[in-house]
Amino acid sequence: MQDLTLVMAQFDPLVGDIPGNAARAVEAVREARIEHGADIVVFPELFLSGYPPEDLLLRPSMEARLREARAVMAEKVSPDVMVIIGYPGVREGKRYNLAGVLYNGQWEAEYAKQVLPNYQVFDEQRYFTPGEKPLVHEHRGVSLGLLICEDLWDEAPLEAVRDAGADVIVTLNASPYHQQKPAERLRLMEARAAQAQCPLVYVNAIGGQDELVFDGGSCCLDGEGELAVLAPYWQPGLMPVALRQQSASAWTVMSGEVEPDVEPEESLYCALVTGLRDYVNKSGFDGVVLGLSGGIDSALSLAIAVDALGPQRVQAVMMPYHYTADISREDAARQADMLGVHYDVMPIEPMVESFMTSLAGVFEGTERDTTEENLQARCRGVLLMAISNKKGLMVLASGNKSEIAVGYTTLYGDMVGGYNAIKDVYKTWVYRLARWRNTESPAIPERVIERPPSAELAPDQQDSDSLPGYDVLDAILERYIEGDMSAEAIIALGFERDDVYQVVKLVDRCEYKRRQAPVGVRVTPRGFGRDRRYPLVNGWQPGD
Repeated sequence: MQDLTLVMAQFDPLVGDIPGNAARAVEAVREARIEHGADIVVFPELFLSGYPPEDLLLRPSMEARLREARAVMAEKVSPDVMVIIGYPGVREGKRYNLAGVLYNGQWEAEYAKQVLPNYQVFDEQRYFTPGEKPLVHEHRGVSLGLLICEDLWDEAPLEAVRDAGADVIVTLNASPYHQQKPAERLRLMEARAAQAQCPLVYVNAIGGQDELVFDGGSCCLDGEGELAVLAPYWQPGLMPVALRQQSASAWTVMSGEVEPDVEPEESLYCALVTGLRDYVNKSGFDGVVLGLSGGIDSALSLAIAVDALGPQRVQAVMMPYHYTADISREDAARQADMLGVHYDVMPIEPMVESFMTSLAGVFEGTERDTTEENLQARCRGVLLMAISNKKGLMVLASGNKSEIAVGYTTLYGDMVGGYNAIKDVYKTWVYRLARWRNTESPAIPERVIERPPSAELAPDQQDSDSLPGYDVLDAILERYIEGDMSAEAIIALGFERDDVYQVVKLVDRCEYKRRQAPVGVRVTPRGFGRDRRYPLVNGWQPGD
């Protein structure tokens, strides 16, 4: 009878930085051995390449770089620690999503992922061939059955590896976050561990990659499906799992640290901060600049940016025009002072009037409409892009999902930007997040949260002038976008017919705008991006 310490290495690789990721893995194994006495260290799915590598997998040099990185690991990793790590690999002319086993300077075994997801944000069948065989690898008396991410969602690979004699099942994962995903994962793992009747170790990635964000939450469950160890969400690090041998073929997991549940608002806010921080840092920007209007969306975006990057790397710009209320100017200045960011005021009146003078002949005989409103937004976009070019700061856009869905954003105006932290956040959640953030420390003036929302592009303008209230709007949007419900099905739930048809027609009509929008953190099951792909030109009618 013996004990073994398995350490879950919940870290954030950089896509494409194969030598750097290998070096991070070597250092993590060293720390795991020193700090926790690790016998086994497990890393997430495709850790050496980063996840998702997408078409980098098609580069001819990918396989050579991976071979070199694995050789470095074999040389430098302590010989008395077993490492299980994910990487892509070409074997006999076919590319696989692999989990490799390294021990005593030798790569002893490889497991190929069998279930390749091809839905929502996943596109693995484009790149990989599915594996066909289970792998159970014996190490110091314990038989470890390996799985990779989606294998766990399908019962067949689990049953195959258990039938092959696994005492402990280890699964490597790069499971992207959305608001319901952590609870879904835990429910699944509880069921699978109880089904297998043996300990289940689940190691997840953490950090942001383009629009995806990974929340960690690596864990271990016992053979009855009870949670024994849970690593923190949104924090990289090493989490030990104590395995104890009860008999020649039976192992149990000793209860360890279990992180407390996180409020939904806190989890979502952490996702937005993580996604923005990693996008800016991994892209090499010095910081961000954003237009601070005195409204709720830019106020929340500013708080996220400061929490992600620190105030010294954030610049806010108020760009008032005739319709900018005094309280908007006051609240923007107050928030900038609260958060300690660099703040500038740049009136756009001279720019707008100059454009209007130039356009006067072309516009003669026409009525004022949204053209003049859009011109204000586009002048602001020009100023922000000029600051970006001059100072090396990325422009942070701040349109929320509700407004982006119905096209209440201006191309080449408030849609200007390299990233949008709240792109996938419905307006009702914008308010929830703002209120939650203020419970942590003052970050957003209360008046910004309480006043009716307005784009302030026309006299006395309010969002409710042309849209249903946001409670109703978001309820319709969630059913139409996340649930793929038809207009008539939504109406059958009790929504007003005129409201539903107005909303779904706006959503369908504005696909072209969303194609030109900056990327942003994906936090719902159906984000605008790789999740939802509709033709720009089509004759589909939304009724049925």
